[in-house]
Amino acid sequence: MITGKTQLLGVVGHPVEHSLSPVMHNAAIAHLGLDYVYLPLPVKPEALTIAVAGFAAIDLKGFNVTIPYKQAILPLLSEVSAVAQAVGAVNTVWRQHNKWVGTNTDVEGFLAPLQNLERDWSSAVVVILGNGGAARAVVAACTKLGCATIHAIGRNSQKLQQFYASWNDADISSKLQVHSWDKLPQLIPQATLLVNTTPIGMHPYTEASPLSVTEMMLLPSAAIVYDLIYTPRPTKFLLQAKKQGAMTIDGLEMLVQQGAAALKIWLQQPVPIEVMRQALQEQLRK
Repeated sequence: MITGKTQLLGVVGHPVEHSLSPVMHNAAIAHLGLDYVYLPLPVKPEALTIAVAGFAAIDLKGFNVTIPYKQAILPLLSEVSAVAQAVGAVNTVWRQHNKWVGTNTDVEGFLAPLQNLERDWSSAVVVILGNGGAARAVVAACTKLGCATIHAIGRNSQKLQQFYASWNDADISSKLQVHSWDKLPQLIPQATLLVNTTPIGMHPYTEASPLSVTEMMLLPSAAIVYDLIYTPRPTKFLLQAKKQGAMTIDGLEMLVQQGAAALKIWLQQPVPIEVMRQALQEQLRK
């Protein structure tokens, strides 16, 4: 029941109707028996500054940030965590001493299923398909994991060079290399971890994959293949990888773990990750 005392949380984006964040966050809040509600907050680009000021005025406790505002939100915050500065994007914001503070829990979310594996990452070669905002979180995460080399693949050479030049972290710059898409046949056989950060394979293009069958056949069977897409489950990309004998991870766990990390910040207490995971799984089955 929502009352005049109910504390407000939400997710800011444009569009935001498709977001599954309210499903998992409200399931966790109900399980904990707290007087909070998590709302989708659609904000048009020209209104972002006004909206963030309004959030302070109505005492919003915190909010997630999704496309297209993960970078646009930065100038509106009083403080940004080191990890968010490294990635150059914020996805979680909260009030602290009457100021907005931001961080990036996508890095933590991406790492969660990998950290549960008993692997030596010190010699790992990562191949990332894509060089957008999601790829930035993956680069930062793989550096944190201690991977040896990180290859980012893109189709636009100018954007690739901008992507490489944008990193101020010497540890990242020393490990990161960028390549055009035609270099994939040389890079895929080296991959310890292959990550899709592109939208290829997402609804409505569920029959598409960022890799051809021939390209995927170059993948070592011991590799881990990670698709940030969480619907459909599995994607065509992951089905191709399974045929190669590779271990596969989809984007659902990253979605759950980044959400749990955000909710923990807002509530300042442990959160029921399994409840969040089950709520998402049930929603995706509908």
